[in-house]
Amino acid sequence: MEYRGHELSANVSMLFTELPYPDRYAAAAQAGFRVVESWWPFAVPDPSAAETDDFVRMVESAGVALGALNFYGGDIPAGERGVASHPDRQDQLAGNVRAVVAIAERTGCRLFNLLYGQLDDRWSPAEQALCATDAIRSAAGAVAGIGGTVLIEPLTKGLNGRYPLCTADDVLALLDGRLQDVDNLSMLFDTFHLGSNGVDLVATASTVGVAHVQLADSPGRGEPGSGSLPIDETLDALKAAGYHGVAACEYKPTTDTTTSLAWI
Repeated sequence: MEYRGHELSANVSMLFTELPYPDRYAAAAQAGFRVVESWWPFAVPDPSAAETDDFVRMVESAGVALGALNFYGGDIPAGERGVASHPDRQDQLAGNVRAVVAIAERTGCRLFNLLYGQLDDRWSPAEQALCATDAIRSAAGAVAGIGGTVLIEPLTKGLNGRYPLCTADDVLALLDGRLQDVDNLSMLFDTFHLGSNGVDLVATASTVGVAHVQLADSPGRGEPGSGSLPIDETLDALKAAGYHGVAACEYKPTTDTTTSLAWI
């Protein structure tokens, strides 16, 4: 499935939620997607071998490619947005990195989104920044052996607690600072998060190199066309700038998922 010269993928954590999670991969394939992606699909950072087998089987039986996968981000429904910057969660993240690599080796997935984590008064911002830098570096090193790239994502202000990365500049300051020597890191370009924060999407798409793109409109985070963001122009700018990767549909459908695909 393509749109404006970009292969589209389905984020099954947000699309096809009318169905139980295990059924969404086949539903995405039936709708015409060849590629899917997901937030971390387990309740724990280090799933059992049987749980991992079931997940890989879901992907394979649907006949789709797993294009991107989130690392464990904590309790997302409860409001957590990553654990990389939390010193007391590093053992969890280390176990999760091993689990992610194991899944990647079996599925061919090579893009991995690592949420930074919210600021927490138990530590100073400097302590959390150092922790996050070490965690990101470690994750990048682990996936480098399979040709993987770690993605760092800015999130919308006001909706994600005290998450400190909100713009492309925030992410680039991190990647071009202490992590400048790590080759397999890149920004995740999410139109909803960046656009909601007032970022000029077209200008940023034209000038900032990215490894992955996610699509949702703003306000509302619905399908493209449900809000006011210049998504078509942004996709064109990305293509002109040399982006040849997937554009993932990571939005909250304003109707049932299949009907919401009419914008394509």
